[in-house]
Amino acid sequence: MTVQTQLSSQPSSLVSEIPAAASADALTHFSASLAFETDCWDVHAALADRSRQPDFVLLDVRSPALYAQGHVPGAINLPHGKIVASKLEAYALDTLFVTYCAGPHCNGATRGAIRLAKLGRPVKLMIGGITGWLDEGFDLEQA
Repeated sequence: MTVQTQLSSQPSSLVSEIPAAASADALTHFSASLAFETDCWDVHAALADRSRQPDFVLLDVRSPALYAQGHVPGAINLPHGKIVASKLEAYALDTLFVTYCAGPHCNGATRGAIRLAKLGRPVKLMIGGITGWLDEGFDLEQA
């Protein structure tokens, strides 16, 4: 009982100042986030699995110059500003696209995902981008 009194009398940290969501709400939130994003590790595992074709198209939405300097192996370069219906005609309407850009400091992947969603295409964002890919120890390919 003494420990509880001491803990409750201490000022809140910035972490606990706002109470955590109810477990059911947290489950809904975090489960939903996986419908919108994937991570570098999962993309790498899918691309490295030689027993089957990837079930998504990986889009590097940076400029052609940055793509040429280094990109995720297997990625297609389609800058976010150039994502239009005519560029996607070769892909079935239910094709899942995964966008990435430079990293967490870049909103290009989000902009690309928005354009794809506006075109009615399934889309996820690869969190971390190039920065996350390299942080995981994965190699880049040069064009």
